[in-house]
Formats: sequence, C-alpha cells, structure tokens
Amino acid sequence: MILHILFNPVVTSIILLCILCLCRINVLLAILISSIFAGLTSGMNIENIMNTFISGMGGNSETALSYILLGAFAAAMNHTGFTDVIAKKIIDIVNNRAWILFIILGLIAMASQNIIPIHIAFIPILIPALIPTMNLLQIDRRAIACLLAFGLKTPYITIPAGFGLIFHNLIADNMIQNGMNVAKNDIWKSTWILGLGMVIALLMAVFISYRKPRKYEMIDKPEEHLEDMKFNKNHWITLIAAVVTFVVQIWTHSLPLGALTGLGIIFSLGAIKHSKMDKLMDEGIYLMGYVAFVMLVASGFATVLKTTGGIESLVTYVTSVLPPSHIITAIIMLALGLLITIGIGTSFGTIPILAVVFVPICLSIGFNVPQTVVLLAAAAALGDAGSPASDTTLGPTSGLNIDGQHNHIWDTCVPTFIHYNLALIIFALIGVVIFK
Repeated sequence: MILHILFNPVVTSIILLCILCLCRINVLLAILISSIFAGLTSGMNIENIMNTFISGMGGNSETALSYILLGAFAAAMNHTGFTDVIAKKIIDIVNNRAWILFIILGLIAMASQNIIPIHIAFIPILIPALIPTMNLLQIDRRAIACLLAFGLKTPYITIPAGFGLIFHNLIADNMIQNGMNVAKNDIWKSTWILGLGMVIALLMAVFISYRKPRKYEMIDKPEEHLEDMKFNKNHWITLIAAVVTFVVQIWTHSLPLGALTGLGIIFSLGAIKHSKMDKLMDEGIYLMGYVAFVMLVASGFATVLKTTGGIESLVTYVTSVLPPSHIITAIIMLALGLLITIGIGTSFGTIPILAVVFVPICLSIGFNVPQTVVLLAAAAALGDAGSPASDTTLGPTSGLNIDGQHNHIWDTCVPTFIHYNLALIIFALIGVVIFK
C-alpha cells in the first residue's frame, strides 16, 4: 500500500516540493523542479512538460494581475504620505493604552484584505513607525505578529470582498473544474466556521499566551519618529480612491478593475505626478510581484499534475482504502493539505493543487459541497500560518524586525503556526460534522 502511494507521480512530486522548500530552495524554482519531476516520472517528455506547465499558468492570471495592481496602489498610498499621517494619528490615539493599539492594528490588517485591499503592503510602511510606541508599552511582538496574521487571514477566509473575493472565486472555480458544482456566493456560508476558530485563537494568543510585558531595547522615542503631519488634499484623494476601489470591485466582481480605477483617480486628480507613474508601477511589482508569480507557477504545477494521470490513480486507490469514518478521512486530508501548503507557503497558490486531489476524494466518499468547501479552504489556509515562505508570516516580520529584535521563525512562524493551524484543523472537523 505504502509503495503504491509513494511511487505515484503526484505524491512524489509534492514530497520533493516540500523537501526543496524546507531546504530553503526558492519556492518558484522548487515548484518548477517538482513539475518537471512529476512529468518525467509519469512518462512525459520534457518539451511536453514545459508546454503543459506554461499553458496552465494562465489559470491564476486574474489573481496575479490583482496583486500587481494592488501593489502599485499600496505604493501610491506611501508616496502621497497617507500612511505617515495614519501612523502619527494612531500614536496620538493610543496614548499609552496597548488595547487600543491592538484594536486599531487588527482593524487595519482586516481592512487591508477587503476595504482597502493592499494585503501585506501596508506592514513595512506602517508598522516600523509604531515600533517605538510598542517598545514603550512593552508589548510582546509575538502578540502583534498573531494579530497581524489574524487580520491577513480571517477576512479572506470568511468575507467575499477584496482578497476574500479572489480566494472564494479560486475555491469555486477549482471545485467546478474538478467535478463539483458550487456557487461563488455560497463559499462564505461554509467558511464562517473557520473564521470563528480564528477569533478564538487570536483571543488565546493576545490574552493568554503573550499577554505578559516583554522588554525591547529602545531605539527611537515615539514623538521623534514622525514629524507632525496634517491631512492634506492628496491624502483625501487617496482615501477617495481607496473607497472607489472597494465599490468598483464589489460592483463588478473584478479586483483588477477596482485597483485600476483607484490608480486612475490618484493620477488624474494629481495626488501623484504622471512622471512618477513608471516608478510607482516598479514599486508595485517589487511589493507584490513575487507573490503573484508564485500563484502563476502553482497553477502550472497543478496542470502538470492533472496531465500525469497520477491524480486519478491516487484518488482511486486512496478512496478504496480510506476508513469508513468521515472524521478520520477529514483528518487525513487536512494533514495532506498541511504538508502541501506549509512547503509552498501560499493559500491562494495551493488551491489549484489541493483541489485536484480533494474534490474527487470528497465526491467519492460522499462529502457534500459545504463539507468540501470547509476542508479545501482550511487545508489551503494552513500553509499561510507558520510557513517561513508565507506572506502572512513574512509580512509581519518585515515590519516587526525593523530593529533586529524580532526573529522570523520563533517570534512569527511558531506562534502563528501553533495558534491558527490548530484552530483551523479543529474547526474544519467541527464543520464536517455540522454541515452534514
């Protein structure tokens, strides 16, 4: 039985992918190498493998374009000075009250996924300005890392707007492509249970695990870190552009169109000069281009896996030996999802890979649509929390480690892995039970 599974091209290529990622091989190269390996072990020639891989990359083209345009929008917010003003106002409002800082950062992180969808781009811009205030209040930065991770993950899991719209569309599209019909507007009706688990995990992290004061070396004084800034015309234009971006993407169900409209407002109303347009787009690509391209190559990898024929073989065999218990089956599937996503480090990019395995198995053993949605969404989100290569962990570290006092693995990855991955697994299993 073990040999039958291990010699399957899908399993062997995924194991290779995880090993390469754990050995700190670049994720893009690891996916490409694993794709070639999957094709070769299934009997495909190298030319066919590459043609299949490249043709499959188009599956996530809309998602990739959204990331690039939103990266440019985040860079525009920075150029207008909007984020500096926000940081100064936050410091004034907090006034030595840590709980207010927690609430504000949580709301901003959540807004970065849906209302002003710039994802992690706000962190390296805003958080460093708040570090002196955190040091003064002796806030454990592990709690802030968990708070930011919550804001980056929970909205896209549960709310069909902004990046949540992308995530839900990816789930629906890939479920349909693999034989299970589901309405895009129904995804949130199942994933809310995962959001509930995330809330409980956040409360445990902030109020139990990391509530004790933690001292850091003071580098700057809060009042010296930012000059006194006031809201001006360019800041109002940026705010209006953000609101229009949100409205357009809700109205048209197109995040790229929303981001493009927002950029158009910023440039047409003069918040940023036209001469800086090229520089702004370059910064947008720098901020979000890597994440966008990971999604493209992940889609190519999924296409190669489908072409090998190993998926059908794996599904047929696994369904014949799975235990009758739906709970045990769900645990096995979530463990497989964790193995895959922790290596790649992106929930969005792993959906095409997971769906080709999960959906046929769920169909064969009788899981309904809500149960399948919960398992697929949870398995995809598992890799976002705790993976060293995830934007959900890289983002918080990029801001919190500005003074070299926050370790990426032990202060971001381990805390988020422990709290959120356990919560996602437990509440996904609860969802399997209640959505029967």
